[in-house]
Amino acid sequence: MRPTPAGTRRTPRLRAALLALLIAGAGTSLSGAPAQAAPRMDTSQFKGVNWADPRDNFADDPVVLSGLSLSDSYAPTYTKSSRVISAFRANLGANTVRLPINPYTVNGTYWKSYRAVIDAASAKGFKVILSYWEGTGPRKDGFIDDQATYWPMWNTVVKAYKSDRNVYFEPMNEPHGYTDTEWADLAAKWLDTYASVPRGRVFVSGAGYNDHVTTVCADPRLKGTYLSLHHYGFWKEYATYDQWVADLKVRIGDCANRTVADEFGAHMTTGFDYNKPAPDNNFVNYMQAVTDTFRELKMGSVYWPGLRTGDTYSLQTLTGDPSRPWLATTNRSGADRLAWAWGRGKAVRP
Repeated sequence: MRPTPAGTRRTPRLRAALLALLIAGAGTSLSGAPAQAAPRMDTSQFKGVNWADPRDNFADDPVVLSGLSLSDSYAPTYTKSSRVISAFRANLGANTVRLPINPYTVNGTYWKSYRAVIDAASAKGFKVILSYWEGTGPRKDGFIDDQATYWPMWNTVVKAYKSDRNVYFEPMNEPHGYTDTEWADLAAKWLDTYASVPRGRVFVSGAGYNDHVTTVCADPRLKGTYLSLHHYGFWKEYATYDQWVADLKVRIGDCANRTVADEFGAHMTTGFDYNKPAPDNNFVNYMQAVTDTFRELKMGSVYWPGLRTGDTYSLQTLTGDPSRPWLATTNRSGADRLAWAWGRGKAVRP
């Protein structure tokens, strides 16, 4: 999640040069056998939430998800993660969790523990979307931070989880530093490098802040992949319900059958009631519009965040013994809108 574009913008010439180096210097290919034929796209199967580091996943060190500890070994991490995943299912009906990765997490010693999160979710039958997040400070610019660590990170992750059908791979979160064409080139390079990964287990982010999927959808090199879209109410100071529906649909184009909204969200700890029309409230208009649209288009969606300590958007909060955590829902009406987007529940009526 990003409130606003930030960071230093590189010149087009420097950006192009860096992109050429990145593509030329990609890590060892794990291509192996040709990829399997892509399965029929069914994005409605993804009913999920993001589980985030309190820092919003932008970090120049390992990402540590809310409720977990950098000092925990595999076993306690697995126990905590199993309970959080179970709570996502019990409280919300979720079957998908999106998790951040970065080179500090994967290429360092914490990877042994962090794998417990992925393993616990997969063991519970959850679909797990692993997405690369860039660093913070001057690195928070929409570019891959360092090709020398990025590709080895993915080599490790793909090798570990290529055979786990519950695990999906998202090459980059919000690649807004690149032009649409540059980002499509990088996504195509990722697919070529890891050609043994079925395309039906890859999420190609929309261009910019994941804010439109129309260009990646049109690129034949990316055929057979899922597309990930981000959409937020704070992008507009105010819009009506109908304006929010129109805004979302233009970002999707005719690509709903491949698109998963793997970030969307609104304030959950401020007392908003998303089950009642409130035409003067931008966030109520937004939340009702997007969940209605996801349901209408039979699109999968992954709420931001299911759990993030200190985030007013967080739909869950930690409760109980920190060594055996559970979760409580922060806004029942918000959970109702997720259920509606996922094909259950009741519509909002005047």
